[in-house]
Amino acid sequence: MNPKLLHGNLEPIVIKLLLEQGELYGYEITTLVKGISNMKLVLTEGALYPILHKLEAKGTITSETRKVDNRFRKYYRLSPDKKKETTAQLAEMDQYIQTLIHIFNPKLT
Repeated sequence: MNPKLLHGNLEPIVIKLLLEQGELYGYEITTLVKGISNMKLVLTEGALYPILHKLEAKGTITSETRKVDNRFRKYYRLSPDKKKETTAQLAEMDQYIQTLIHIFNPKLT
């Protein structure tokens, strides 16, 4: 799959996963995306971390570093005060996806 398609949708993917899972560290996010998509979407750390930093700078997510098995992991979670906003973003994304389905495969709608 074209990496440009994935890159344009990374923010809502990360937001959706954090909304569902509560908190995740970067490698977990890449692994979840691969698993959920049956390896059709491969999210590299080089693509993921700039998105995480951007979302954190906007205040959409927060992070906490913890020591796990003598390694430091940075866990990300949605900011509590941004949940309403992120839910609205995901609803907008869902509407966009439904529109694309209607355009590319009207028999499914």
